[in-house]
Amino acid sequence: MSQAKITELRDREAIRDCLYRYCRGIDRADEAALRSAYWPDAHDNHGAYCGSAEGFFEVAFGLFKTGPRLIHQITNVLIEFIDPAEAVVESYFTALQRGPDNDGEARQVLLCGRYCDLFQKREGAWRIAERTVVYDWLEEQTPPAVPEAERFGLRQPIGAAHPNDPVYALKKRRSSSSR
Repeated sequence: MSQAKITELRDREAIRDCLYRYCRGIDRADEAALRSAYWPDAHDNHGAYCGSAEGFFEVAFGLFKTGPRLIHQITNVLIEFIDPAEAVVESYFTALQRGPDNDGEARQVLLCGRYCDLFQKREGAWRIAERTVVYDWLEEQTPPAVPEAERFGLRQPIGAAHPNDPVYALKKRRSSSSR
C-alpha cells in the first residue's frame, strides 16, 4: 500500500474520531471533548444558533446546567478530500434530547439530520472549521413519567454528565493502573 493511501486512511479515521469526540462532548457535557472537535476560529450554524464555535459552546454549557439527557449517534459518514488539508464531511445523525423546556416542564425531541462540515487539518490534527446542521426530521415526543431505571429494573447506571459517567471511571482506573 502506498504512503499516500496510508495517510488518507489515517486522515479518514482522525476525522471520524473527531466526530465521535463531538458526540461524547455534547452528550456527556464534557467540555474538553467538545472543544477538541472544533478549531478555535470555527463557525457553527446549529439550529437556532449561528456564530462562532465559542458562542455555540456557551449555549451548550448553559444547556448542560439544566441536567438534560442527550444521546447522539453518527452514521453514513462521507468524507471528500478537497486537498490534503481540507475535507467536506457529511455525517447523518440521530439525536434524542430530553430536558426541561422554558417553563421547567419535561420535553423530549427526536432530531434526525446531517452535519455538513468543513474539516481542516492543522499541525497534523483534523477538526471542524465550519459546521452547518441540516435537520431532516424533528419530532416532539412525550417523555416517560417514570425513569428508565425504575421502569426496566436496571441495575447498571444511566448515562451521566462528565465526570460522573461510567466511561470516565473506567478511563481513570485504567490510567492509574498503567503507572
